Amino acid sequence: MIEPGDLAALKVFEGVGVLEMWERLRRKDLGTERWETRMAAVEPERDLERAAAVGARFVIPGDDEWPEQVDVLADAGQLSRRAGVPFGLWVRGPARLRQVLEKSVAIVGARACSSYGAHVAGELAAGLAANGYAVVSGGAYGIDAAAHRGALAASGVTVAVLACGVDKSYPRSNSALFSRIVEQGLVVSELSPGCSPSKLRFLARNRVIASASQGTLVVEAAVRSGALNSAGWAEQCGRPVMAVPGPITSHMSEGSHVLIRERDAVLVTDVAEIIEAVSELGSGLTSYRHAPKTPVDELPHDVRRTLDAVPVQTPVPTHRIATTAGLDVPTTQAALEALLELALVLSTPTGWHLAVPPTDTA
Repeated sequence: MIEPGDLAALKVFEGVGVLEMWERLRRKDLGTERWETRMAAVEPERDLERAAAVGARFVIPGDDEWPEQVDVLADAGQLSRRAGVPFGLWVRGPARLRQVLEKSVAIVGARACSSYGAHVAGELAAGLAANGYAVVSGGAYGIDAAAHRGALAASGVTVAVLACGVDKSYPRSNSALFSRIVEQGLVVSELSPGCSPSKLRFLARNRVIASASQGTLVVEAAVRSGALNSAGWAEQCGRPVMAVPGPITSHMSEGSHVLIRERDAVLVTDVAEIIEAVSELGSGLTSYRHAPKTPVDELPHDVRRTLDAVPVQTPVPTHRIATTAGLDVPTTQAALEALLELALVLSTPTGWHLAVPPTDTA
């Protein structure tokens, strides 16, 4: 009956428990007039029956299963009028919500994603799951679904935060995916069983995704999108925001590039970089991957200069190579003999030439 993130409700019922809230609404106390039109349709017993029918439970602040990190929403909300800590969360699935979210990363992005985006989301989600991270997303088409499937494929835990009741499958074509998530992870919602989604409910849902996770990764997103709204909530909550770069010609990567260029998002390209971004300062560090060294890289300077002067096919004598290399003949001869031992050059009656073209290290 009270919409997720309704700031008016948060103000009226600040510091009030769930049971007292219900009694005030039933008595129509001063300040509760805003929700009177919905009171007639509210049946808590029916909600509990629907929840029980699908094996769901209701978790509230103070419960052992409550994820305390979402309490940061009490101080967030400059980004939107729909903010605040949820009054409670409906949870469906065998995992324990608090425990699962202690080590989690949100992966969000475009519904109409590219094959590149879907592949990247799935691979990164699988890698995070293999490293013990729960993958949190919204259960939507595109990047969300790819992230959930990637975590499931790696036998990991994934959490779908919905903008409808936990007894509903939205979008309906993802019903099989939600069934797998319920078996292996969790489906979560602020909304009572039976509730349908709406645009504002999706936006309010995004704050739960961002606050519940250690960081939010945007794989693909348009400049105006729900994924960037989730990233904004992560910023409000003081959580790391990460983005995967894409082709500069891709409309679906524009949002990711904006996050990197203008909003200080961390550019990530693999699982190690994500873990580094969400880890405590000084832990989970990864080094930049340099190009692998070749035998040529280890050669002394004069030997490399000599190798550069050796022709590819037509043999030339030592003095010609010395002239090209800018070295004296004895130094060049010694260098050529060293290169011969390494099978990088060949000696013929008419001179020297390369055995195989050296690896380009420029």
